[in-house]
Amino acid sequence: MAERMSAGAQARGWQGQSRRQTPRFHLHAPVDVTILRSGIPQAVPGRSVNLGERGIAAIIAGELVDGEIVGVELHLPLSSDSLRTRARVRYQDNLRCGLEFLGLSAQQRAAIGEWARRTKADAETEPGTAEISSEEPTATANAAAPSRKKTWARVGWVLALLLIFAAAAAFWWKWNRGWSDLEAGVKSDETTAPVANVQVAPEVMEKLLVHRVEPVYPLEAKKQGLQGVIALDVVVGRDGSVVSIHALNGPDILAAAAMDALRWWRFEPYRVNAEPVVAETTLAVEFKR
Repeated sequence: MAERMSAGAQARGWQGQSRRQTPRFHLHAPVDVTILRSGIPQAVPGRSVNLGERGIAAIIAGELVDGEIVGVELHLPLSSDSLRTRARVRYQDNLRCGLEFLGLSAQQRAAIGEWARRTKADAETEPGTAEISSEEPTATANAAAPSRKKTWARVGWVLALLLIFAAAAAFWWKWNRGWSDLEAGVKSDETTAPVANVQVAPEVMEKLLVHRVEPVYPLEAKKQGLQGVIALDVVVGRDGSVVSIHALNGPDILAAAAMDALRWWRFEPYRVNAEPVVAETTLAVEFKR
């Protein structure tokens, strides 16, 4: 059942005490976030910043609402599988947002841990946990002690100002770099779409289906009395994931709902001479009242 969230709520960065129970690791990889509002799915591209077994931080080219449920798809480096799950928006600060995974399977958690071990990923220090150590000058018993304290105070103020300017410069640099990475990732995704090697009959491809997600019948379509069968041209990658979908008929609102469901389908890889290949087929989804 679709959940309705208030679109007027403003997402803000987390300001309180950290609630992380598992470590986060640095990861810069393309990530797709699917937003479902009023029954209409919207895919928003992004770039991950860090990843853990309980959530992910990413730079997203769109506005999210604090508390809403979204779909997340991420390809782990050195892994043939993509991580697909639902997540709750915990905060959004400028382009950066925090997402908490919902219903992540034990196998998916294990895949994240295995990725971190194999790549020796760097653990990220949580905001607000860095400690600043200071060393006070030993007090002397001579008459020059008050003057030395004033000198140290001036030095402390200068160092504090330099740290503030350095932090601001670092934030600005990271923000610009994050946006550049986001644009580069989007262009890369657009130019590296795989080309199908073979055409496969629908009945053959359906026998390889191992994970099916039923489409959500849009409420607006029901009100308008829209129904029927939506045919879709689908390209399945070598790992069995759906890499491309194109609706061939039907109202846009039903076609969008069908594509949003099929992008989560998973197949056994189609093989030619025992080797997995990119396969193209035609699938159908029926909407009836």
